[in-house]
Amino acid sequence: MTEPKTGWFQRLTGGLARTSRALTEQVASTFTKQPLDQARIDALEEMLIEADLGPKSAARITEAFAATRFGKAVDEAEVLEALSEAIADELAGHEGRFDPLSGPRPYVVLFIGVNGSGKTTTLGKIAADLTGRGAKVMIVAGDTFRAAAREQLKVWAERAGAHFESRRDGADAAGLAYDAFVRAKAEGFDVVLIDTAGRLQNKSALMDELLKIVRVLKKVDPEAPHETLLVLDATVGRNALEQEKIFGRTAYVSGLVMTKLDGTARGGVLVPVAQASDAPIKLIGVGEGIEDLQPFDARAFARSLMGLPAEDAR
Repeated sequence: MTEPKTGWFQRLTGGLARTSRALTEQVASTFTKQPLDQARIDALEEMLIEADLGPKSAARITEAFAATRFGKAVDEAEVLEALSEAIADELAGHEGRFDPLSGPRPYVVLFIGVNGSGKTTTLGKIAADLTGRGAKVMIVAGDTFRAAAREQLKVWAERAGAHFESRRDGADAAGLAYDAFVRAKAEGFDVVLIDTAGRLQNKSALMDELLKIVRVLKKVDPEAPHETLLVLDATVGRNALEQEKIFGRTAYVSGLVMTKLDGTARGGVLVPVAQASDAPIKLIGVGEGIEDLQPFDARAFARSLMGLPAEDAR
C-alpha cells in the first residue's frame, strides 16, 4: 500500500489541513519578531493541548523549544520548523510496518475497534490494495450482529475481487473465523482479513468474543492471528486514548490504524495515542479512497501537521 512519497505527502497535508490551519493561525498571531517570553511559551503550550497533542507532550515540546530560544526573537517559520522537529521526536520509535505478503500463507489479520471507527472501510481498502498486487484474499465478516457491516464488506469484496465469507445474524463469530481460516489454508489463499464486532455497551462480552476468535484461530495455526490491527477514529479526539486502553490491554494488539485525520482540527491526538500504546502506528487514513490509507511516517506526519512542505521540497 504505497504510492510516490510526494503524492502521499500532498494528500496527507491536505488531510491534516484543518489541524495545521488552526495551529499556524495561532502561531502567526502569537509569535512576532519580539523576544520569546514566558507568556508566548504558555500560549504555545495551550495551542498544542487544544490540538489534542496531550499535556505531557505539549509541555515537553514547549520546554525544548524554550531551552534554545528563550529571550530570542523568533518568527512564524522558525516556530513551525521547531515544532515539527519536536513532534517527530515525540513520535520516534512509534512507526510500524504492515506487510501481510511478507509473512506466512495464509496471513491472518484481525481488525478490532469500536463500531464507526472506520474498521470495515480500512479492511476493504487493504483488501483492494492486496488484490491489486495479485494476492488471493479472503474477507471474513466477523461482525455477525450488524447486517450493515456485512453488506458493506460484501461490496468491498466485490469491488476488490476478494472472496467473501459470512453467516446469518447472531451466528458465532469464532466458528465463522475458524471455518474460514481452515478453508483459506486448504484453498491456497494468501491473506485472510477478519472483521469483528465493536460493541462497547458490554466490554467484557466483547473482549470474551475477541479472545475466543483468537483461541480458535490458534487451533489452526499457533501463530495466528499474525496481525491484530486496532482501528481508531481521529475525530473522537482523546476518546481514542480510552479506546486504545480498552482494547490494548486485552486483545493483544500488534498495530494501530488512525483513520479520519481529514475530519478533525485535532489531528495531534495521534501523538498521545502513539505514546500510550505498546503497539506501533502502522497505517493512517486521510480520506475515502484506497490510496488515502498509507504507512505511517512520523516525520512526514509532523511536517504536514505544521503545514510545512516535504523535506525534499525545501
